[in-house]
Amino acid sequence: MKIGLARETFPGEHRAALVPASIPPLVKAGLEIIVETGVGKAAGYLDEAYREKGATVADRAAVFAADVVVQVRALGANLEHGITDLGLMRRGQTIIGLCDPLGEPAAAQQMASQGVSLFSLELMPRITRAQSMDVLSSMATVAGYKAVLIAAEALPKMFPMMMTAAGTISPAKVFVVGAGVAGLQAIASARRLGAIVEAYDVRPVVKEQVESLGAKFVELPIDTAGAQDKGGYAKQLDEETLRKQRELMLKTVAANDVVITTALIPGRPAPTLITADMVRAMAPGSVIVDLAAERGGNCELTHPGRTIVDGGVTILGPTNLPATVPFHASQMFAKNVTTFLLHLVKNGKLEINVGDEITRDTLITHDGEVVHTRIRDLLHQPS
Repeated sequence: MKIGLARETFPGEHRAALVPASIPPLVKAGLEIIVETGVGKAAGYLDEAYREKGATVADRAAVFAADVVVQVRALGANLEHGITDLGLMRRGQTIIGLCDPLGEPAAAQQMASQGVSLFSLELMPRITRAQSMDVLSSMATVAGYKAVLIAAEALPKMFPMMMTAAGTISPAKVFVVGAGVAGLQAIASARRLGAIVEAYDVRPVVKEQVESLGAKFVELPIDTAGAQDKGGYAKQLDEETLRKQRELMLKTVAANDVVITTALIPGRPAPTLITADMVRAMAPGSVIVDLAAERGGNCELTHPGRTIVDGGVTILGPTNLPATVPFHASQMFAKNVTTFLLHLVKNGKLEINVGDEITRDTLITHDGEVVHTRIRDLLHQPS
C-alpha cells in the first residue's frame, strides 16, 4: 500500500504531516511512502532526509496516485487552494488531515462525491487510547507556548522581576482565560519567563492543574455546572451566564498586563469573553493575545490575522501559530499521524473498522457518502 505525503498549499502553512523520522515505522509496517518534492523544506526537513529514511520523492500527481494521502490541511481547512486537489482524488482513495468538517461540511460533501474516504483529525475522540493521535492537543501545546512569546515581544515591559543597580523591576502580570492544553502551556511558559500568572476556566476541575503550574486560579461566583462535556471540552454557556462572567472578570482583566484567551467550543464561533469596555479598562501598553481568533475571537475587538491597537492596548489575533514553529510542530503532528496510520493498517492494508471508536469518530466520508452523523446533520441529511 502506498502512502502519499502532500506539500501544503495553504498560505503561511509551513508544517508537514510527516517528517523523515516517521518513515521507518511506516515502512516496517509494509507501507511504501511517496513524498512531494519540497514537502518539508519550510519546516527544515529536506527531500534528501526523507530519501535517506526510505521514502520516494515525486511530484504532486504521483503523491495523489497513492492509496492514502496525508496532509496537514485537506480541502475543508484549505478552501481556496485545496479545491484544485479534488480532480486528483479518486474513488476508493483515503485522505487524512485537518478538514474542519464542523465549520465547512460542504467540503466534506465534495470529497464524498469524489468517492474518497476522509478521516478528520479534528474529531479524534478524547479517550486515553487516542491521546497519542490527538493533533489538536499537540498543536495547542505549540500555540500556548508561542502565544506567550509574542505577548512578551509586544509588551513594553519585561516579564521577570529583576533586582538591578538601577532599581527593582516589577514582574509582569499575565491572565490566561481557558485552562485547556493551550492555556496550561501558556501558564507554564509565562511562569518560566518570570511573570505572575492568574488563570480562569469555567471548569472548576482544572483548578488543581492551574495551581500545580504556579498560577492563581481565579474563581468567579457563577454556576458552571455542566460546563464540560464527556470528552473534557468546555461547553457553550448560556448568554446570561456569559454576561455575568464578563462582568465579574472585568476587574481581573484590568489589573493584568497581558491577557491570553484560549476558549473554543468545537463547531461553534468562539464565545466573546473580553468586551470592548474590558479592553478600555486595561492600562495603555497592555497586550491581548486571542488564540480563538480563527473562530472569530474571544475578544470583541479581535481582527483575525491582524494586530490592532485600541486605546493603547495591543490586540493580536494570530490564526495559525503552530505553523510559525514548524520544525517541532511538524514533529508532533507527524507522531500523531503515524500512530493513527498504524492504528488503521493491519497486515499492510488499510482496514476501516467502524466498530472501533477512534475509526468511527474520525471517519467523515466513505463509499461516496458522508457517513459521520454529526456532519450529516449539518448538511441536513437524514441519519
